[in-house]
Amino acid sequence: MSQIRKIHTQLKNKEITCTKLVQDRLDLLKSNTHNTVNSLLDTFALALAEKVDAKIKNGQEIGLLEGIPFGIKDVYMLQGTLATASSELLKNYKSPYTATAIQKLLDAGAIPLAKENCDSFGHGSSSENTIFGAVKNAVNTDLVGGGSSGGSAVNVAKDFTVFSIGGDTGGSIRQPAGYNNVFGFKPTYGRVSRFGLMAYASSTDCVGPIAKSIEDIRIILNVMSGKDVKDQTSYQSSEISASNILNAEEIKTVGYFKNFIETDAIDPEIKSAFLASIEKIKATGIQVKELDFFEADTLVSTYYTLAMAETASNLSRLDGTNYGQRIEGENLKDTYSITRSENFSEETKRRIVGGNQVLSQGFSDEIYLKGLNLRDQISENFEKDFKEVDIILSPVTPNTPPKIGESLKNPLAMYLSDAYTVGFSLGQLPTLTIPQGTATGLQITAAKNNDELVLKFANFLKDTI
Repeated sequence: MSQIRKIHTQLKNKEITCTKLVQDRLDLLKSNTHNTVNSLLDTFALALAEKVDAKIKNGQEIGLLEGIPFGIKDVYMLQGTLATASSELLKNYKSPYTATAIQKLLDAGAIPLAKENCDSFGHGSSSENTIFGAVKNAVNTDLVGGGSSGGSAVNVAKDFTVFSIGGDTGGSIRQPAGYNNVFGFKPTYGRVSRFGLMAYASSTDCVGPIAKSIEDIRIILNVMSGKDVKDQTSYQSSEISASNILNAEEIKTVGYFKNFIETDAIDPEIKSAFLASIEKIKATGIQVKELDFFEADTLVSTYYTLAMAETASNLSRLDGTNYGQRIEGENLKDTYSITRSENFSEETKRRIVGGNQVLSQGFSDEIYLKGLNLRDQISENFEKDFKEVDIILSPVTPNTPPKIGESLKNPLAMYLSDAYTVGFSLGQLPTLTIPQGTATGLQITAAKNNDELVLKFANFLKDTI
């Protein structure tokens, strides 16, 4: 059921006022105990709600997204509001401009309620690496909310927001969506402009929606998509219509990576649930193929080698001179050192050190260039696979969410929780988490620019498994 369409109808028919809708959600966000909110945008949101109510009162038409409350992961710029990236360094930083994707939603009339808690700078898979306290899972508060878009996923799951805008570099939308039983979409790289998103790894960063229905994902994706002169990697894409994603007849073959399933690393219950879903798909007449792919360890190593290199480069600008909280030392070099040492989280420092190591003289040829070469091989593998199958299906995660505190003790285990998401990021492919099929959902992936096909298959699976 589309929450957006339901609320749109209620607003149009004057069953609810936009002001009450927004105030009720703000109250829920303010009183919530899941640590999902970094800052509330209450004054801004209520002023926008009043304008929507005035339009409705005057008998004017309102757009589909007009008056719909949403959340924003706290790594996006929204002019005049705090953009902390859940970090000590930027805890008082205010956005001087607005991200393109967020501006498009504002132009469509959507109302932002909060900047949402996440792993600092997107560094983490649990939303525990944050100065605002760990995000708690929507289903079980002893467990992590997933990361790095944990606050965004939990807010949607708990109906604090109708939808939220997360950011996905190696699984940061898809994994928390799986942990909290909601839909999370990473579009094809470049479909949505990255301008105004704090860069983690520029070559895989994606802007995407988290919502409670496939139809809501489609609506939000259409609004955010498009070429942006401020992001040279962005491109013009065609709109995905509501009727187009209801017919999945063109999908004849589905593949899955057998080494994702035939491994000791996967939880036996997730494995058996995934294979049961495969059997249900086969029963509809769709052909299912086992595919060979890179080992999960290779995917994780390749992704983190490149992502750490890119984040070391991207975060080099954060030294307290132009951005963030500066801590004075005895001299300039000392100031840089203290500012970055004191203000970055342990995980962020780990990634910067790792990134600088793989980019350093004597290591870059051996490690970084090897990573780039492997990335090319992974992309070629996908091209080959998508000549044989229309869709690739996989679990979202090898395991269920860990308890809060466990990931902080074992960073390697945290990295390995991304084993099934990072490969699709390296391939820059459109991938959707659906809350079906296993305890942490299923992941649907298609070839580049085939975002529509992903949504078609998601609709098909809704009634199949």
